[in-house]
Amino acid sequence: MSKLNFEILTYETTPLGLLCLRRRELLSQPGTIVTEVTLNHEFLMSSLYTDSEQALAKIAIDMHSGDNLSVLVGGLGLGYTAHEALISKQVSQVTVVELLPQVIDWLQRGIIPLSPALQNNPRLTLIEGDAYGRLAGPPTDLFDVILIDVDHSPDEHLDQASIPFYTAEGLRAARQHLSANGILGIWSYAESSPFTYALHEVFANVEVAPVTHYNRLINQEQTDWLFFARATENESR
Repeated sequence: MSKLNFEILTYETTPLGLLCLRRRELLSQPGTIVTEVTLNHEFLMSSLYTDSEQALAKIAIDMHSGDNLSVLVGGLGLGYTAHEALISKQVSQVTVVELLPQVIDWLQRGIIPLSPALQNNPRLTLIEGDAYGRLAGPPTDLFDVILIDVDHSPDEHLDQASIPFYTAEGLRAARQHLSANGILGIWSYAESSPFTYALHEVFANVEVAPVTHYNRLINQEQTDWLFFARATENESR
């Protein structure tokens, strides 16, 4: 860490805009080092608070009573959702589909906090690609759990191409990629009634779970929202 307690690890141009991976020491908490991601100079994610990213995987897997589960994660980010899935003894395989090769490279170069835990894990497969596009097309493999952690929310997108996923039509297409009794989970920083209605239109079983933590940097509570839906045997086809 530099004397300025701030380090730019990468600063790259991507199809979504300028992507920055940075590491800094919190001046308010000396000795606490966080890794952060910005996109087009706007905050995207941090290693400081990862409760909701981890809860996305944990809750979805707990909702599924089976073993030897196959999990698809849309979006690698800093790896906390994928890592939480790999912790579970119910899970045999985790496939992560990440749009940006730069993000995959962070993991492979070992410059994100979870690199040591994720690198060379035989149960983890990384694929460069569009998770939304994959779920919009015909299924080649069925997954017991599908987790999406890409956009800010169902109403605020990193790329316009993801908008159809959050409609009833898009969810019906995504449902075809779930095995019977499979679980679909979506992360959001905000509640979304239109998306909740779309989920209820497609799935018989829908749950919305708020995850709240106290953000010491701004001295207030923050709540993220997790959306879950179960594909019953009749619905998954």
